[in-house]
Amino acid sequence: MIRRAWSRWVDALSARESATSLALFRIAMGIGVLLTVGSVVAHRLVPVLWLQPEDGGMRPLGAGPWLVALLGGPSPEVVWPLVAGALVGGALLAAGIGGRWASVLALVCTSNVVNINGHAGGSYDELLTNGLWLTVLGPGHRTLSVTARVRTGSWWPTVQVLAFPRWLALWQLVLMYCATGLQKLSFYWVPGGDASALYYILQQPTWQRVDMRFAAWLYPLTQAGTLVTWFWEVLSPLWLLAIVWSAWPEHAGRCGRISNRIGLRWWFFGIGIVLHILIFVTMEVGPFTYLSLAYYVAAIHPWEWDALRDERALVRATA
Repeated sequence: MIRRAWSRWVDALSARESATSLALFRIAMGIGVLLTVGSVVAHRLVPVLWLQPEDGGMRPLGAGPWLVALLGGPSPEVVWPLVAGALVGGALLAAGIGGRWASVLALVCTSNVVNINGHAGGSYDELLTNGLWLTVLGPGHRTLSVTARVRTGSWWPTVQVLAFPRWLALWQLVLMYCATGLQKLSFYWVPGGDASALYYILQQPTWQRVDMRFAAWLYPLTQAGTLVTWFWEVLSPLWLLAIVWSAWPEHAGRCGRISNRIGLRWWFFGIGIVLHILIFVTMEVGPFTYLSLAYYVAAIHPWEWDALRDERALVRATA
């Protein structure tokens, strides 16, 4: 039994697939770095958030993360080069130049600058840096990249890579949603309560993108949104199962066949898109919406992305 389990584990880790989904995830993470770090630069907040009070910072920062501390602490001479390194790494990653070294540069510099000030970030920083780790694991630069264009003459060549980094991205996404849902155990969230959590969140000035007093007239809709959000998050592991079943329908079993027939994974996908769009329109949550949706490209199998490419090529050939 142990030998069989080990054999299956090895087979799972050595499985290969087209690199398209991983390449799109790489591009999305590169853009995520540019948005996350670039927005701080664009708003001239680097000194305020990431430097000591004597250099214009908002609060004492201590020694900082490991590399910042190793270089002498969050001083302008340390922070600005790391900010530049993050932006360069993000640009190289999005363009697909530099391979895994671009991922390492973006990861090391970004993870250090966003963790300098614990009062000036959010869980989306971990979502970004965890995604950057996955771009180090998976060679997503082999297609949809400048590297691919130089090596093969095509922007979108068909290249096989290990599949497990993409599945780890999906695991990260579902883990985030499910853990978030399981932590919402107050009377205001769970079924049987008054489902008022979303309404009260929308009334908090720290979260509001616009004045949301009009939501009082839509209170029943906010209650429905609260319950849908809670159920969707808690049940999100079913999304991962639905994606697995769609990848290997011959091993899906009865539940998997039902899931594939009703398109369960697309229901989860669509609800997630709608929820994040509504969050973006009504709440100020930094780059959370973009970084969450960036993981969604991994929820579409690479052969499905490749089918779109082939269909476009056929249309051009027959035009």
